[in-house]
Amino acid sequence: ETIGKHLVSNFITEEFKDSVQNVLAAALSGKDTANFEFPLFTKHGKRKEILLNATTRRGPDGEVTGVIGVGQDITRIREITSEQQRNAEDLARLIDTANAPIFGVDLQGMVTEWNRKAADMLGYTKDETIGKAFVQNFIQPEDKTSVEEVIQRAMTGCETANFTLPLVSKLGKCYTVLLNATTRRDAKGKITGVVGVGQDITELNSVMAESKRVADDLMRLIETANAPIFGIDVEGKVTEWNAKASSLLGFTKSETMGKSLVGNFITEEFKDSVKAVLRAALMGNETANFEFPLFTKGGEKKAILLNATTRRGPEGEITGVIGVGQDITQIREITSEHERIADDLSRLIETANAPIFGVDLNGMVTEWNRKAADMLGYTNEETMGKNLVQHFIQPENRDSVKRVLNRAMAGEEAANYELPLLSKSQ
Repeated sequence: ETIGKHLVSNFITEEFKDSVQNVLAAALSGKDTANFEFPLFTKHGKRKEILLNATTRRGPDGEVTGVIGVGQDITRIREITSEQQRNAEDLARLIDTANAPIFGVDLQGMVTEWNRKAADMLGYTKDETIGKAFVQNFIQPEDKTSVEEVIQRAMTGCETANFTLPLVSKLGKCYTVLLNATTRRDAKGKITGVVGVGQDITELNSVMAESKRVADDLMRLIETANAPIFGIDVEGKVTEWNAKASSLLGFTKSETMGKSLVGNFITEEFKDSVKAVLRAALMGNETANFEFPLFTKGGEKKAILLNATTRRGPEGEITGVIGVGQDITQIREITSEHERIADDLSRLIETANAPIFGVDLNGMVTEWNRKAADMLGYTNEETMGKNLVQHFIQPENRDSVKRVLNRAMAGEEAANYELPLLSKSQ
């Protein structure tokens, strides 16, 4: 099927006829060709990639008699290399378009990769970095030694993860990058350099620093607050005990931390109610103005008004309770004294040997003691809430009594005013 037939005309595709003809013509003129690549198609149309050496064939007298072509079927090799090239191109695009700064260096530390993100972040274009010493040109003097060590370790196969790398942009802006330094190898496994994949954590660090500042401020606020503050975890064990709680109750922080608040510092009669408040807060139901007693280390009773607030972690999960208290011991003593005085006054009014009555701003009776009841015949129930002037003063005296009451309501008191009253029986 082939002997005697024209090679180019019958077995070479149209697009390669001229180039193959040129190679054969050169060989026929004595110029051999090595590694000429072209496609051949099988009888059934399947393409084969051929690597050809075209050698001049000579007769016994050295005259050119033809051409011998020695070919190698590189179809499979081409498929593999095409796939590898596609992967390499995909990787190159991935590196270049990645949303993370990526750089690469060779064994001499010269930049071989510098993707768009690195260029955008630091302001140096790819052309400004390729072929330049990475450490010497783009790392701050105080960080050069540590960065050089990381790169050198990676060049020996010891990769580094999560290395914090400070970088300064072309315009002087400081960035913090979390770097993974990975060894780069060729097809035979030989180390050819290092690829660094970074994550810009500058903003994250700023947020974390701010969060730490807020947390530190909160801890100082808790510790120095002029109110007793304690905290418990989900098991009811003390996690916070500020200076005011220590000075008020006499228990130091070290004496309370890790101990059960209810079990160790609440009196028996209030354990159930305090436990209920804390349990509710641990379920997210906060309590305000809960009053209960605490006893100091020396046995002195303190009245505490407590706000129990749920404490949560970063994911919103409940981690415990913060109790902010107010020492109302002195207030309770004062209010108790006031109540005692008020009770004494009420008893004095009620048992006085003189008729005593009181009215509000509308002239309605609010006080009517026993003597008034005995003398006039109207019981306390018959007078309370009724208009004094309209119900218990004779018509001819109502205007004068009303004037006296109105002046008293304006702050102008009256003494020795003669008031005619009629008893119920009259």
